[in-house]
Amino acid sequence: MRAEGGFVSIIAAYNEAWGTANVEALGEIIHDEFVFNPHVGGYTMSKSDMMGFVSGDSMPTSENNRILFENDEVGVAHSIVHFANDSDSEAVMSFMRFKDGQIISMETGATPLSEDYVLVGSE
Repeated sequence: MRAEGGFVSIIAAYNEAWGTANVEALGEIIHDEFVFNPHVGGYTMSKSDMMGFVSGDSMPTSENNRILFENDEVGVAHSIVHFANDSDSEAVMSFMRFKDGQIISMETGATPLSEDYVLVGSE
């Protein structure tokens, strides 16, 4: 994405659309050929699957969203994700590929964060 005067973050636009459950904006950010390979279950999801999360009752929420790297081709982001099914929250790393200013693919890796999680060496 380009804006007058410079770069506009695709990841920031995605985070904003997801965080506000803006289905229309999310539909513009996610490419029609989108493929999502989440870190669990061996599933592959499409654009319509992702859009179903936003319009459904089981939408995960995120906080501490950080963009670690982004250019016109790829982006890497990190956030803490909370799930509607009350499972442990997770620290999620996302790798995205872009095409035509949209997200065409996303893969994630995650670390569960149980209530008693303690960072090694922090005690």
